[in-house]
Amino acid sequence: MIRLPLVRNKAALAALLLAGCTQQAPPAPPPPEVKVITVQARPITNVIELPARVQAIRTAEVRARVDGIVQRRVYEEGSDVRANATLFQIDPRELRANLSGMEATLARAKATAANAAQDIARYKGLIADQAISKQEYDSAIARLRTAEADVAQAQAQVDAARLSLSYTSVTAPISGRAGRAVVTEGALVSAASGTLLTTIEQLDPIYVNFSQSSSDLLRIRQDMTSGKLDLPSLGRVAVNLILEDGSTYGPTGHINFLDLAIDQETGSAALRAEFPNPGRVLLPGQFVRARVMAGTLPDGVLIPQRAVKVTQQGSSVLVVGEKNVVEARPVKVGDLQGDSWVIREGLKPGERIIVDGLQKAQPGQPVTIAPAGKQPPSAQKAAQPKNAPAK
Repeated sequence: MIRLPLVRNKAALAALLLAGCTQQAPPAPPPPEVKVITVQARPITNVIELPARVQAIRTAEVRARVDGIVQRRVYEEGSDVRANATLFQIDPRELRANLSGMEATLARAKATAANAAQDIARYKGLIADQAISKQEYDSAIARLRTAEADVAQAQAQVDAARLSLSYTSVTAPISGRAGRAVVTEGALVSAASGTLLTTIEQLDPIYVNFSQSSSDLLRIRQDMTSGKLDLPSLGRVAVNLILEDGSTYGPTGHINFLDLAIDQETGSAALRAEFPNPGRVLLPGQFVRARVMAGTLPDGVLIPQRAVKVTQQGSSVLVVGEKNVVEARPVKVGDLQGDSWVIREGLKPGERIIVDGLQKAQPGQPVTIAPAGKQPPSAQKAAQPKNAPAK
């Protein structure tokens, strides 16, 4: 009677163990649902975005060409001036007096030459009658030639003095926008040091300078040779500009210069594009970003930006392979066009890549493909308003 409860307890324990063994394990969760797109090859524009700087198409430094005191500034700073318009007036009195002295020297030389010519005219009749010697006649001819040389020299000095006098009126060498005056009235300017007075820049049209690395140029040449890239002639390569605020500059420019030498310090080649600038939006020294339309990729691949994972190790996408198993695929991206990446290497037409549901998809695990037009649960949850009632 004492051992009977112990037997009953063992029987109950065995019954409990048998009941636990008969319970089934919980079913495995279904594969996560994702949305995919099929990679397609189509012609796309090969866009290369590079930092650039604006440069005036012509720049002229207006410098003093004579010594003197600046009397007045004629032009308005920051205004447009035409070629040969007067900008500064330098005190001309000293140079005008110098010109008068040179003109007097010229008149004296001409009088001496005229007297020598009269002597030759008189000596011609005397030499025929042998009234004078041949030596005296030759000396008279030499004096005439010396006097004529003095006249030519004096004339040159007069021309130089007249030219120097004209430099007292400083004119614009080109048409364009005149900058701030470097000197003021009363300043002493020097021709020897070439005192800078102001600067004139032509702003319409205008240049944009940028550079391309030698490795990228080599890749472009290789793509052209292999047929991966159709590039027009240099003068037909279009360029668009992105301004500092992110807006796009309206007019389109074209490349008009490519340096055939590589800079030893930067390892890049210089390029230049010309843009119309009627509204003077572009100013010299301004930093912009140049988007060069470098031809067309006949078999280009373009995928949404959200499908590409970019890390320090590189870029990758999730590809759905056979039996809907996920594979992580490294890719080489090109430029960003709108909200899509250009894929240069790593994907082939016909492959499926995940664009939504990336958080739940794991490499090596199967997934379920969401029907067309339906978002995966992760995307539906993200799109649901925060105050929406939970279902």
